[in-house]
Amino acid sequence: MILVQITAGQGPAECCLAVAKTWQVLQVEAEQHHCRLDLIEAVIAEHPMTYKSLLLSLESQHSEQNLDWIQDWQGSLLWICESPYRLRHPRKNWFIGVRLFQAEASAMDHSIRYEACRASGPGGQHVNKTDSAIRATHIASGISVKVQTERSQYANKKLANLLIAQKLAALDAQQARQQRGQRRLAHYDLERGAAQMVFKGLNFKRC
Repeated sequence: MILVQITAGQGPAECCLAVAKTWQVLQVEAEQHHCRLDLIEAVIAEHPMTYKSLLLSLESQHSEQNLDWIQDWQGSLLWICESPYRLRHPRKNWFIGVRLFQAEASAMDHSIRYEACRASGPGGQHVNKTDSAIRATHIASGISVKVQTERSQYANKKLANLLIAQKLAALDAQQARQQRGQRRLAHYDLERGAAQMVFKGLNFKRC
């Protein structure tokens, strides 16, 4: 399993729309590669159906090699399009970022405390009533997550490891930037001018 973070960084509304369009393309590609792509976290933007950032989980339904395709997405993405929100706006280049996070459970188990608990929240019959949810706490940092997306403790434990790894990576990046006098989080630093992929037009066609 891999966590996929798509972020508009500090970009404007057009970048938030590009985040949503990237998610749509990834859903199609995940299905083509027989992978499951689930939404974990979303930071909603100003306009409907747009996002400042998305955190997704990607898991192969067969071999782990089926996940190799997602590596091509890591980095900065460029969307070339006239602004759909600001008529005659001179800017046409919009950048977003994609980051991948992966952690092996065996490497993290010794530093994480796990507790089984019952899933909670809305959903009626769709909420799992068994004690399959997992609350995981990283002992050194105190970072804690509760995962109830999956229907088995094993799967929720695996996803909890990934979430903690992602949060630790974000914390490390923030601390490194603070030491250099920079206060922005890692996903705010999008590299422009070296796009990993380029898309054009409102239909978000890959070049």
